[in-house]
Amino acid sequence: MSDWLSQAPDAARAYLKDARLDEVECLIADLSGIARGKAMPASKFARQAQFYLPNSIFYQTITGGWSEETAADGFTEPDMTLVPDFSTASAAPWTADWTLQVIHDAFGKDGTPVPYAPRNVLKRVVELYAAQGWVPIVAPEMEFYLVARNVDPAQEIKAMTGRSGRPAAARQAYSVSAVDEFGPVIDDIYDFAEAQGFEIDGITQEGGAGQLEINLRHGNPIRLADEIFYFKRLIREAALRHDCFATFMAKPIAGEPGSAMHIHHSVLSKETGQNIFTGAGDAETPEFLHFIGGLQKYLPAATVLFAPYVNSFRRYVKDHAAPINLEWGRDNRTTAIRVPISDPQARRVENRIAGMDCNPYLGIAASLACGYLGMVESIEPKAEFTGDAYDAEEDLPRGMYAALDEFAAANSLRNVLGEDFCMVYAGVKAAEYDEFLQVISPWEREHLLLSV
Repeated sequence: MSDWLSQAPDAARAYLKDARLDEVECLIADLSGIARGKAMPASKFARQAQFYLPNSIFYQTITGGWSEETAADGFTEPDMTLVPDFSTASAAPWTADWTLQVIHDAFGKDGTPVPYAPRNVLKRVVELYAAQGWVPIVAPEMEFYLVARNVDPAQEIKAMTGRSGRPAAARQAYSVSAVDEFGPVIDDIYDFAEAQGFEIDGITQEGGAGQLEINLRHGNPIRLADEIFYFKRLIREAALRHDCFATFMAKPIAGEPGSAMHIHHSVLSKETGQNIFTGAGDAETPEFLHFIGGLQKYLPAATVLFAPYVNSFRRYVKDHAAPINLEWGRDNRTTAIRVPISDPQARRVENRIAGMDCNPYLGIAASLACGYLGMVESIEPKAEFTGDAYDAEEDLPRGMYAALDEFAAANSLRNVLGEDFCMVYAGVKAAEYDEFLQVISPWEREHLLLSV
């Protein structure tokens, strides 16, 4: 591995230039999308081809607790072998020394991929597409808030103060001057992204106070999930430089819109390289409609992957820029499944269900899985919806238990994602919900303490 830098992307090598690499951060995403791993001197990293972590990192809840639903040998905490993917080597430009990050893949003792490692779950789904002669393409959109520093969980989250000295205002969607309020933070986001070799398609102000959206160029699902995994970290680091927080909570501020991770999908033929959603005479193909049909049928069961926390379900509020049902429509942002305006060869389907708090590997994997099942099962969608979809019936699970029940019953979806993964994931989510139920909220104290 001594020459591993020769396999690193151009951006990583350009970042180092004539500098001496000091440290390598060996990273893997857990079920929540948190970066786990080890940091080590670059000289040590160059001397070893792999390292080890216990598989229990995938049984841990967002609070640091543990799920009892583990693999057969879960309680013995056996080690996984983590192997670097050098194509993911990326700068960590906010550190004081010269540091690169490298994403790793997890394997068991027998050399097979660990089935509940999120990156492996996404790879599994992409391989199913490949077996059909298909190449999935995604383009994610990332929404997040820049908020005032909040070090007391008992205090409500407030909008950050912009360069004008005034708190960020709501309902300023697409305002350039609103984006300028956060100019210093955005400048660092651009600089960090450039150092890491990431191409930003655009940054816009969204409808919430201090809410921004970053669009990424379309491409390979695994590469884009890696970028979102990295982006969450770089955006947080950029915010901390300017005395504010970046949050990817689905609903951080009451009364404000939630933050989504909209996912645009198209599928290419491996043989021809053409978009299979477009046929002769630029007509829409059966695969296009079946992809939509698969989303409509399986999104409820996949909701627990798109909305992984109690807070996630607060986003699905009527007339608050998030879907409440499974209707589809053309250029209609009230529907869960939107077909944007595009040239025929760029025909795509946008899934608007996923929250920005989801693990990017699992959110993209679940969305692709739903569309895949639609195509292989030839599922016909409901009729196109016209008008305001907020007036239609609600279709999504209304809470964590309901979402887990839908997930447990969806055998086809579980087969695509992998039963071992689904068992461990559901166990972690149930454990997190049990932890949440032990906390008494201000609403309960206000309305129940002296009234019931």
